[in-house]
Amino acid sequence: MKEKISLPSMLLLMGVAYVFSLAVRMIWVYQFQDNPDFYWNGQLMINTNDGYTWAASAQNVLSGMHEHNPGIRDMWANGIIAFTVLFTKITPFSLETVILYMPALVSSLVVIPMILIAKLYKRALWGFFAALLGSIAWSYYNRTMTGYYDTDMFSAMAPMFILYFLMKSTMDFTPKAALYAAIAIALYPFLYDAGKSIVYAMGIIYALYMMFYHRDSRTTYISMVLVFVALVPFPLTAPYSYLAKIAVLIVMYFLLKNSKIEQKKLMIVSGILFLLFMYFGNVFGLILGKVMSYISTGTASEGLQFYGVTQTIREAGQIPFETFANRISGSQIGVIISLIGYIVLVMRHKTFILALPLIGIGVFALWGGLRFTVYAVPVAAMSAIYLFHFITTSVSDKKSIYVLAMTILTAAMIYPNIAHVIGYKVPTVLKKAEVQDLEALNKIASDKDYTLTWWDYGYPVWFYSDTNTIIDGGKHQNDNFIISKIMQTSSPALAANLSRLAVETYVDSNYATIADTLFKNGKEDQLDPNLLLSELEDGEYKLPRKTRDIYLYLPYRMLRIFPTVAVFGNLDLTTGKSERKISFYPTSAVGDKDGVVSFQNGITFDMKKGEVSFGQQKKQIKNFIITQNTKEGKVQLQSQLYHADGEFAVVYMKSYSTFIVMDIETFNSMYVQMFILEKYDKSLFELLVSSPYSKIYKLKK
Repeated sequence: MKEKISLPSMLLLMGVAYVFSLAVRMIWVYQFQDNPDFYWNGQLMINTNDGYTWAASAQNVLSGMHEHNPGIRDMWANGIIAFTVLFTKITPFSLETVILYMPALVSSLVVIPMILIAKLYKRALWGFFAALLGSIAWSYYNRTMTGYYDTDMFSAMAPMFILYFLMKSTMDFTPKAALYAAIAIALYPFLYDAGKSIVYAMGIIYALYMMFYHRDSRTTYISMVLVFVALVPFPLTAPYSYLAKIAVLIVMYFLLKNSKIEQKKLMIVSGILFLLFMYFGNVFGLILGKVMSYISTGTASEGLQFYGVTQTIREAGQIPFETFANRISGSQIGVIISLIGYIVLVMRHKTFILALPLIGIGVFALWGGLRFTVYAVPVAAMSAIYLFHFITTSVSDKKSIYVLAMTILTAAMIYPNIAHVIGYKVPTVLKKAEVQDLEALNKIASDKDYTLTWWDYGYPVWFYSDTNTIIDGGKHQNDNFIISKIMQTSSPALAANLSRLAVETYVDSNYATIADTLFKNGKEDQLDPNLLLSELEDGEYKLPRKTRDIYLYLPYRMLRIFPTVAVFGNLDLTTGKSERKISFYPTSAVGDKDGVVSFQNGITFDMKKGEVSFGQQKKQIKNFIITQNTKEGKVQLQSQLYHADGEFAVVYMKSYSTFIVMDIETFNSMYVQMFILEKYDKSLFELLVSSPYSKIYKLKK
């Protein structure tokens, strides 16, 4: 059933689909709007850590903050920064409001290319129903919800516009549509640089498609020339590279359109441009590198053996089929319908072969991890709804029956996704009280100072404290070892000396990787890290000249991930093997019988004998300590010694109703001593901020 649809009617369909997408994303706002813990500066805070890197870069442009932060990006380095700055300047809304709602406003634009693609086949209603599903499906929603301020808002939306123009160029068969596709390709890295490999694949598939079906047409090679020019990197900085490429594309379009260059010469030019694209775009290296970065779990094969960060990131690991299906279509049945629908769609409309890279990268998620599912969502939605369209039109050609059937079937596909949205109550990255601690640091510190903390908190530390970090959400490889070692060492001298040495080395080396610089990793004169670390335990170790202040940020929220944090530093870097077995088990009590406390994780603590039991294995307790926070933010301690040679310690954090069972060496670590117990070497550190949520210390050396 082909429709005749007017422009106003099509715009109405787009508007309704867009409003629906926005309304679903407002559910999260509705759920948390009355929670004062999630507000700062009169607005709900964002719910993704990585968003704070873009927000901090916007702060730099808007307020001149972060002048000494090497991680801050130029306004034109990425579209998210440019649009954030623009919206903040031209609207009455604060930066906090812009970054909160921008993901929902931008990502919902995906409904436009979905409906336009369907309109190519004169079936806009199919696109409309598909847009309702695709705009809010599980994975796409998760990464573009209100508050998820990240470049993911462009991840699937922008490729769908590219797909539309590429498909349109094969159907209209005019260079103009190819020009639009080329301009969209040229702009894509500005919006979502991480997805270049997907656009590269789309360009290659497009060329193969055109060669296979339209090899004898002159228009084919004009279109290929334009697309390959868009794919070839220009050796200019942003925004000049994008502007120059668009200008070149427009000029070439008019030259080729009006010229009488022979088809054979156009073939040669397109072939040369293809080779330039493959070489300068490093196509195979980029795609292979992306694949290997997500399926590799080992350490480096040369030099020192650091722990691979992808081993700890859930979104970078293999996922079961059920998770894969839920993420793409909301259910296992839904994804099967989508895959069948795509096959039917390609059989009926061969141009949908051009969407194969988006489907392929989605399937790769089974091995590569959760983050890849998002690319397949819009095409999967179009495929599933097309199958419904195909079946419905095969049964009846009455429009009333068609609309009713499509509404019911689409609603059935949407339902599990809406149920997920309602249950997906993601908290903000930080709570108001945690931000207050970082704001207190902001008032004390200079913008050239460094705050040492785990990489999860790097970007929020930038945004709220205007200090710098050495690891963050985008830079967390070998230097994880440095921070992990500081957190887990039992030597205050090592923690202090390594902190100063690391920061001064980082700044002096023009922000090179600290661990590689200190240990000369991978070089002929590579050092033994164990020797240097041993020397740093000496309180008289000669350190570089102090050029800035250094702070340690120890948050309560790191408690649950401390075993993971410790993994990175608990290594003999010369072998890659763990130095010791770390035991650290935060838990809650579920029972107390005759002085034997049972914990939620199955461990029991005999308070009379001073023993903990791990199943059949028993370990003697050396220290049992009860901590309680005072109104002033200090920590009061009650301590009991059981066995002088005990191997374990138990801490009951009364204010948090949390028990921690840990080995003695972990008990003596800087994180446990300085955050949980508030014990520290006053000759090396000064406690500046103390609250139930965090402790912030200033290094005196």
